[in-house]
Amino acid sequence: MLALFDLDNTLIDRSAGLEHWTRGFVSSRSLPREAEAVICDRFRTRAHPEDFVGLAVALGLSDDPGDLWHEYVDGIARSVRCFAGAREGLEALRSAGWTIGIATNGAGDIQRAKLAATGLAPLFDGICVSGDVEARKPERRLFEAAAAECGASLSAGGWMVGDNPETDMDGARAAGLRTLWVANGREWADGLLKPDAMVPGIAEAIEVLQAATI
Repeated sequence: MLALFDLDNTLIDRSAGLEHWTRGFVSSRSLPREAEAVICDRFRTRAHPEDFVGLAVALGLSDDPGDLWHEYVDGIARSVRCFAGAREGLEALRSAGWTIGIATNGAGDIQRAKLAATGLAPLFDGICVSGDVEARKPERRLFEAAAAECGASLSAGGWMVGDNPETDMDGARAAGLRTLWVANGREWADGLLKPDAMVPGIAEAIEVLQAATI
């Protein structure tokens, strides 16, 4: 059985990692404390190399934007941590015969750096990052590519585990996958079509998968 996982704020705590890196970056540049909010607001959802052109201007930095991007990739990879139960749960799924893959939006270098730094990369049968395949969730092509990376096909069904109602849940549902939403302290918004299952965190998501028969 196939299970695809989102990365940021599903398996790893990107939000906390961003805040940790930002504090260190601001301190290293002797920037005013207000710069932390500027950086976190800009990169709260995602970050790409071109974003650092505007950031350098906004913060009055003379650094080359490309160098800033590489510093960000290295720093974020060191700063992010897996949510409790993520690694153990993935290992249990593999032992139970599941085919598991990553289906994540983002730039290829930073997403793969996070997977390597957290030690999660070897646990997956396939890793699909939007920046590498020129398709983004909720596009069906991203889910097709992720399944293919795992040696599977969407026609056989499977699950998508993620934290984003639109890109993860709506996109996966349209692609024919069952949907499992990880809340991480949030409430499901009224009026949205509910996923097949809703859980507090990744450990509980793994439990749902282990109990699934289809």
